[in-house]
Amino acid sequence: MDTDVIVVGAGPTGLMLACELALAGVRTRVLERRTEPQRDSRALSLHPRSVELMDQRGLLDRFLPLGRTVPGWHFAGLRTQLDFSGLDSRHGYTLFLAQARTEAILEERAHELGVQIMRGHETLAVSQDDDGVEVEVRGPDDGTGTMRARYAVGCDGGRSVVRREAGIDFPGTDETLTGMLGDFAVVDPGALDKARAHGVIVAPLEGGRTRFVHLDPERMRVPAREPVTLEEFRASLTRVCGSGCGVAEPRWLSRFGNATRLAESYRSGRILLAGDAAHIHFPAAGQGLNTGLQDAMNLGWKLAAVVNGWAPRGLLDSYDEERRPVGQSVTENTEVQTLLAELTLVGQYQRPAAALRKLLDQLLGMAEVNRRLAEQVSALGTVYPPVTPGADPLVGRRMPDVGLTAAGSEATRVYELLHPGRFVLLGLAGEPVDAGWGSRVEAVTVDKYDERADLDGVTEVLVRPDGHIAWATRTTDGGARIDDRVRALTAWAGTAS
Repeated sequence: MDTDVIVVGAGPTGLMLACELALAGVRTRVLERRTEPQRDSRALSLHPRSVELMDQRGLLDRFLPLGRTVPGWHFAGLRTQLDFSGLDSRHGYTLFLAQARTEAILEERAHELGVQIMRGHETLAVSQDDDGVEVEVRGPDDGTGTMRARYAVGCDGGRSVVRREAGIDFPGTDETLTGMLGDFAVVDPGALDKARAHGVIVAPLEGGRTRFVHLDPERMRVPAREPVTLEEFRASLTRVCGSGCGVAEPRWLSRFGNATRLAESYRSGRILLAGDAAHIHFPAAGQGLNTGLQDAMNLGWKLAAVVNGWAPRGLLDSYDEERRPVGQSVTENTEVQTLLAELTLVGQYQRPAAALRKLLDQLLGMAEVNRRLAEQVSALGTVYPPVTPGADPLVGRRMPDVGLTAAGSEATRVYELLHPGRFVLLGLAGEPVDAGWGSRVEAVTVDKYDERADLDGVTEVLVRPDGHIAWATRTTDGGARIDDRVRALTAWAGTAS
């Protein structure tokens, strides 16, 4: 084997996955077709759950100074925004940060952890046998060769070579609608409010540039593959909002479509998929990059457990079982948002579409409705199904970042305990806990912690490396609790060391 895992694609998903694998001691090689990091940033935001993930790995201090926090977010461009600030998180905001910055931070971290990132290496073919995978690669000098690893993960986008080679179907719908995006060094500041009032997304970027994103009824059927010109963009803005907004000196012009597809499976033997290789959709509410990061966080520790030889049976299968339904949910809600936007641009539907949007605006004004959608878009509401019947209601949910004091630990929050990427067993009853699973599980006897209604009566919690709750108990019977704990640890962390 040349390495343990080959990750194809050095975008945010691939780099995040590589960091997770390397953190667990897995030899990881990243293959990237591009010779240089991506300069332009299609995505501009890290939603609350993704911010939490960076906090759980001790990386948040690298991200926060470079971005801008935004407490509200949009759903289908409706006037009433989703309120992230009231959600159950220390990070009730979106971090407005260019994708290129996110990639640069993750690449820096990957290098610190010893990941080998090979730019200028294009993946041509992938095959597998009982013992491993073989990847055919074209290098910077146009020469071809093969690399062998125990597993391969395709993080190589919507046109994934890895997915194709694995024979995984990618069902869904073709593109029927396109929008335009442009980053400009020169704009007319006096025209920006008017553009926003007509549904144009206007966002300030680094270096004094300004991004415009919009749908034009006269150009929304143009194929995404057709290049955008400056003249077309100006004319389109004029039609949409009555002004060309003085746009000049474009840094980047692009067209994007609403093709929506979800991989039939996220795994085929020793080949797995994550990010856009597993799901593509219209960039409604900025969920694509975030869903990919969360795929990587779910997969990383599970794949590492298999490579390191302690994974319990079925652990790697749970990646598809947990993350594919999330992909399904994201593709469905982006289709809904896209339709709500498109109907307002089609003459025969404009009047009823306007009435529908007005109604939905009113519904978003209801706290319960707003919270429900905010939890979905932010991914804070993601709950994985329990693996055993009768599990505690906490199982599968995110572990809240509870403040605590613990015997023998300097950590003051749960997420600080997750920095090494291990299981964390919390003894909340004040009694000593000893996992006996070696370095896989950090057992923490909690002396004091922040009171929360959902933790009332909970005596122990097992937190997975990705921050979700694997097991919780409320029993006060010491013997029964130990037996239950051993079963849970064996089911999740394998046989005791």
